[in-house]
Amino acid sequence: MGKLDGKTAIVTGSSRGVGADVAKFLAAEGAAVVVNYRQKAPRANKVVAQIVEAGGRAVAVGADLTTQEGVQALVSAALENFGSLDLVVLNASGGMESGMAEDYALQLNRDAQVNLLNAAMPVLPAGSRVVFVTSHQAHFIETVPTMPEYEPVAKSKRAGEDALRALIPNLAAEDVSLVVVSGDMIEGTVTATLLDRANPGAIEARRAEAGKLYTVAEFAAEIAKMATADVPSGHTEYVGGADYFK
Repeated sequence: MGKLDGKTAIVTGSSRGVGADVAKFLAAEGAAVVVNYRQKAPRANKVVAQIVEAGGRAVAVGADLTTQEGVQALVSAALENFGSLDLVVLNASGGMESGMAEDYALQLNRDAQVNLLNAAMPVLPAGSRVVFVTSHQAHFIETVPTMPEYEPVAKSKRAGEDALRALIPNLAAEDVSLVVVSGDMIEGTVTATLLDRANPGAIEARRAEAGKLYTVAEFAAEIAKMATADVPSGHTEYVGGADYFK
């Protein structure tokens, strides 16, 4: 029996990378998973196919989280396909893409996170959990500077974390807990690649500093563990190299 048998999870930004692996880990524990993508339908469908092949349950749902329709579509998909919603993993983030509006990072990394949680709250049963995924670069941005290229994203993700933490009393009233997972730079992620392109040698330097960097799968496994970990609401789980920041 998996720890998440009979439960339904939404994982935002799960068509690739960390989110895709989180979706697979949760499905392996028995959860039915709503795999969310913004544009990459074939990738999301592939993640769903892999979950189903392994004996799990999943559905791919295209949704732009910066719109109310997108947020509602995810919650509706969980209920319509699997009959419940018990776990929300807020993994989607961005802001380094080119050609987006100036406030896109804040829209996605703060407003969309809060909007999705607010949309999910009426249907989350007591004992549910919300997991917000962030980076050390964002979590510690108030005290430790980051690369200039990443600063707007880091600040918007920290704003998102703060906005979610402000909701903890409301969540507590419904017996819903919030856990934050903060990761060091992760090998092979889009963000790491973009940062290394903007700032050649950045990943190598961070690896030397931290001793090791987690892979996408290793980080995803730590996030998936937090779905059922016995920790208090508001807990921050540090994955890799946080000492440097504290």
